[in-house]
Amino acid sequence: MKRRQLLQCATACAALVSLPRTGWGQQPWQGNPFGLGIASGSPTHDSVVLWTRLDPGAAEAAGLTHQAIPVTWQLAHDQQFSRLAAHGVIEAMPALAHSVHAEVAGLDPDRHYFYRFIAGDAVSPTGRTRTFPHPESQVNRLRLAYASCQQWGNGYYSAYRHMLDENLDLVMFLGDYMYEYPSSRPVDVRPTTGGWVTTLSGYRDRYALHKSDPDLQAIHAACPWLVTWDDHEVQNDYAGTQAGDSGRPVADFMARRRAAYQAFYEHMPVRRANFAQLIGQTSENARVFGSTHYGRLATLYTLDDRQFRDPQACTPGNRTGSARVDPATCEIWNQAHRSLLGQEQEGWLRRQFETATSQWNVIGQQTLLGARNFDVKGAERRSNDGWDGYPAARQRLTDAMQQTRLSNPVVLGGDVHENWVGHILSDYQRADSTRVGVEFCGTSITSLSGTSSEKIREMLSVNPHFIFANAACRGYGVAQFTPRELTTTLRAVKDATDPQSSAFTLAKFSVESGSASIEQL
Repeated sequence: MKRRQLLQCATACAALVSLPRTGWGQQPWQGNPFGLGIASGSPTHDSVVLWTRLDPGAAEAAGLTHQAIPVTWQLAHDQQFSRLAAHGVIEAMPALAHSVHAEVAGLDPDRHYFYRFIAGDAVSPTGRTRTFPHPESQVNRLRLAYASCQQWGNGYYSAYRHMLDENLDLVMFLGDYMYEYPSSRPVDVRPTTGGWVTTLSGYRDRYALHKSDPDLQAIHAACPWLVTWDDHEVQNDYAGTQAGDSGRPVADFMARRRAAYQAFYEHMPVRRANFAQLIGQTSENARVFGSTHYGRLATLYTLDDRQFRDPQACTPGNRTGSARVDPATCEIWNQAHRSLLGQEQEGWLRRQFETATSQWNVIGQQTLLGARNFDVKGAERRSNDGWDGYPAARQRLTDAMQQTRLSNPVVLGGDVHENWVGHILSDYQRADSTRVGVEFCGTSITSLSGTSSEKIREMLSVNPHFIFANAACRGYGVAQFTPRELTTTLRAVKDATDPQSSAFTLAKFSVESGSASIEQL
């Protein structure tokens, strides 16, 4: 071994000597218990959640499938773990798929930490996380990536390998972390195991499949994530308590939804308090929406447009799920009570806007906010599954931005598997209405679009509040905020079916603070 490797090994061994011992002690594993990776998330200025889930195959091989397994977690100031900031032991319980959520509080603001887990004689890879700046502090920069829609069989997660080089403070994941389908269309690039997912064990296995990807594991270990969900974490196009219209039907959709929500908790670096009632079976719901401050520079909001929404309007044939609809033929399209976020979340978001003091207000949500007409020949045809299908709710959102004089609203989205960049208007019926903010709806990590480049060009011509769109490329976006401007870069992989694909910059945009106007660079 090289001298540097010997010194690193000696340092690591010294740190292990000081670990708190548990009843399970140093029992050896027959497989790697950390095969699903590690992650951190839900950061604030003084806390963060550390996550792992012990690999079910390793637990089975060790005869521990039905036993609680003690797991030590460590948070350190240095990568050698010679200066621990905090540590503890958590019982990984079989009832929660041997997942571990260490909610570490009392940390210093605006600094990086290193973390790892130990179970028996196994030590996890080392992760790097960070706390946010204090809400009252002046901050010169926030750099985040936003991503969504990573259907396993559609390709490889090589986009995340390139995201590692972006020097990020944060990843915002905006939904469709996994897919419930038995395979991908038109064909699986890599096999999707497990068939249709409808049960708790099925959701757990599907998350484990996605978590096995090394590029996804690496970006999770590199920086903290803020996460929300969309529909495929449960079922395509489900709406609140109503099932979607795909896959094998189940007798009790709400039991399926509860199982899916629990599995989401088990596999994400989120706080238990937001899922406690669901896990305790005293409520059907979980809390995903929330906000956090990044100094005085930005407030980051994550929304939930699935759990509390009204059903989609006027899907043909009295089916559930989504469709493209002519609003003129749909009697309930514009009804004021219809909501995408639900009354409670709408009220919470408006109150957040009323008290907001940050320079930038960054809203991470699932889909495209701006009105988008699919008909390019003079008529109207709109998706009933996104904000277009809930126009009164969208108007309440844009009205709230205007009436509270919200500073620099920036909406980030996903779901549509295409990049759309545009201006948020106070009235989408009038192209010359006031610009309220800007939006960047991102493409997918792997999931396919199916819209041709010619169709995209035609749609841009009839939706002039959008200045850019692309359906051909997979990838992610990087948004960098400073006191002076927002710079957004759309990054794309050359070929999502190639695990070693190169990446390139598709487009780049700038928004000056206070302008609500996008310039393509």
